[in-house]
Formats: sequence, C-alpha cells, structure tokens
Amino acid sequence: MSLRSTIATPGGKQRFVRRIFATIADRYDLITGLLSYGRDRKWKERLIGLAALTPDDRVLDLACGTGDILFRAAETARVGVGLDVTFRMLQLAAAKAPLVRRAKGAKATLVTGDMLALPFPAASFTVVTTGYGLRNVPDIEQAIDEIARVLRPGGRLLSLDFNRPRQPLLRAAYLSYLTIVGSALGFVLHRDPDTYRYIPESIRNYPGAEGVARLLEARGFTGVQVLPLLGGLMAIHTARRAG
Repeated sequence: MSLRSTIATPGGKQRFVRRIFATIADRYDLITGLLSYGRDRKWKERLIGLAALTPDDRVLDLACGTGDILFRAAETARVGVGLDVTFRMLQLAAAKAPLVRRAKGAKATLVTGDMLALPFPAASFTVVTTGYGLRNVPDIEQAIDEIARVLRPGGRLLSLDFNRPRQPLLRAAYLSYLTIVGSALGFVLHRDPDTYRYIPESIRNYPGAEGVARLLEARGFTGVQVLPLLGGLMAIHTARRAG
C-alpha cells in the first residue's frame, strides 16, 4: 500500500504517525533543523514572544516532542505541561530537563497522551501551544475542540506548522522539494524513504493556514491571526478561546 493510501483514513494516519515518530524520535531535532533551514528555533522563539506569558499562566504544550517550546514557556509560566503521544520523545525531553533547569530554572511536567483525548479537566490552562501538532492529527476538528475544552475562557492558542501554499505552482514546487529531500533523508537515516516523505504527503491533505484559521473561528476561537513565515511556507496561528 502506498504512503498516500496509508494516511488517507483517520485510522491509517493515526497508526502511521505513531509508528513514524517513534522511529525518528532520536533524530527529530536534527531533521527539524535541516528541513527548516536552521530557522526552527527562531520560529519557536517568535511563538513564545507572541504568547506574552506571565508568571500566572498555566501552559500546555501539545506534541511537545523533545521540549523546545515547553521549556521556554516554563521559564516564565507558573505551570508548564508537555504532552506527546510518543513516549521516546518524552524520554528525550526528560533528558534535557535537568540541563534546562540548571541553566534557566524552568520546571515542566511531561505526559504521554493523545491530542484527540486530552487527559485534563476542562478549563485547566490559560495557554496552549503546539509546534507541528495540528497537521499530524487524524481529525483536526476534534483536536481543536479538545484544545478549546482545556483552555479557560479567553485563553490563548499558538500553533506553528507547515503551510499549504495556495498558489498551484509554488505548492507543486514546495511539495516536490520536500518529497525529494525527505525521501533522501529517509533512505540515508532509516533505509525507508517514506519516513520523511510523510511531511509533504501530510501537507497535501492539510487545509493550510487559512483553512485552519476558518476551523478555529468556527469552533469557538476569536481574534484568529495567521503570521506567515519563510515567505508563507510556514505559519503561526494565534487565537483566543471565546469567553
């Protein structure tokens, strides 16, 4: 079965994403840096700046990976919780935690869990962040509903992800580039071209930054903004839970 067919259904995508992120966890930071042209950390810093965190905030970082956004948020926020479905990612984040704590005083809690069924009571957090999270869930609407549920009224959502360019020629060139580079990296690092070819395939089925903005507005968020990055190839969403 082709990769495109495998991730065409919610169940198929869920199984594939869980398997692939367990496979790439130990090289996740390296690959994220390579595919973002080394700008990934700057984009995450910009997201943290836009969050305008205070010492009273309770922050939940979804798809937290190895903890880049989480640990930056935890430097300021009263509570910082990172959730990821991949246990190996959390192990790598936990290995970073003592170094971050000594250097910057950040403390955070790590939780294994699914963005579609968050293990937290309603209105538990004032801020939800995610880097490359919404594009990877099998049901974006359900993920947005769960984010709205755990946010307090007026709480902030900030999401960084790839975009799906609207211009057909740019989109084709962008997806072709990611396919070629992703296939090569997947073969060299894992002997499996589909490992990173998943990224362009996931973008093909993604509604794009404007589409996600419309979903947020339709599902209880206000003040939705899209901030283009890298000429519109990436984007940060900011929004507030209606209240």
